[in-house]
Amino acid sequence: MSEVVYESRVEIRRLGGPTRSATMPAESEPVLFGAHGAIAEHYGVDVNKIEPHATTIDYVVAAAGG
Repeated sequence: MSEVVYESRVEIRRLGGPTRSATMPAESEPVLFGAHGAIAEHYGVDVNKIEPHATTIDYVVAAAGG
């Protein structure tokens, strides 16, 4: 078995509603995750009461596309 060459250290904080803040390696500022559009509608989130942010699935799709 080979040695572990990288261990990701990420800290997630819930900020209220669907909004979360993630402190991630190589990023100087926290990254915000939340809800928007059809996803917000699906979960019953009123986008007039929150600031829309990309969802975690948006980040997964972006990472897979890279």
